[in-house]
Amino acid sequence: MPELPEVETIRQVLIGKRAGEPSLLGQTIIGSSLFWSRTLATPSPDVFKSFVKGRTIVDVNRRGKFLIFILDEGYLIVHLRMSGDLRKASNLGSPRTVEPVLPHDRAYLHFATGWGLAFNDPRKFGRLWLTPDPQQVLKHLGIEPTDPQLTPEEFHQMLHTARRQLKPLLLDQSFLAGIGNIYSDEALFQARLHPRRTSDTLSETDSAELLIAIRHVLELGIQHNGASIDWVYRGGAFQNYFQVYQQTGNPCPNCGTPIERIVISQRGTHICPHCQTLQPEKN
Repeated sequence: MPELPEVETIRQVLIGKRAGEPSLLGQTIIGSSLFWSRTLATPSPDVFKSFVKGRTIVDVNRRGKFLIFILDEGYLIVHLRMSGDLRKASNLGSPRTVEPVLPHDRAYLHFATGWGLAFNDPRKFGRLWLTPDPQQVLKHLGIEPTDPQLTPEEFHQMLHTARRQLKPLLLDQSFLAGIGNIYSDEALFQARLHPRRTSDTLSETDSAELLIAIRHVLELGIQHNGASIDWVYRGGAFQNYFQVYQQTGNPCPNCGTPIERIVISQRGTHICPHCQTLQPEKN
């Protein structure tokens, strides 16, 4: 958490696509403040501070769960991991700031317009990279689930080549980029597939329906600004539309059977035991 829809929502906020939100695009960085050095994966703090000073933010893209700040020279890549968050604020001080405004603020970018961008991360798992080539950081990622080049036929071939249980496979960022616990559970439920089903047992129809389900739940998540289920990510409403995730004991919206929580690869997983039966099928 956050997953693809939450990160995409943050991206849209940063570039001003949400009503009433100022945009980072065109902002010139006059300096930076770093309060926990390990937040910065690369380069060194001194090189980072020297390089970003005077840079302009041209655009903000997303790749999987990563945010990519395109500068007029170089790229700043952000991964929020478990508890990271970005906020725009006018009270972050100057590049000479030595104390964070809020607890758990780890880094600031200060803009010429007098406001800035804060990276807050209570659990300290999030990371920043400053790099001349985004692929140095992102090369391990699989295809985007919404990429038009990902056809049902290609997805079916990927599933059969992988030959793994569906739930851990969907969580593998080198297989598909951006899906986590919430959206994998919701997609598998919509496709009526058991999360322990082995991927190479899916028929072409099964594979196509799973791809449709993945894209559908991700689109819904983005439409509702992601899901807010704890103190880490706030502002989303998709949690109000969960079908199975965190619905243990509630009736299945399709058949009324109580939703169950099982554990697969040490991850809590939510299913309808009636709609998502584990039965081997012929290809």
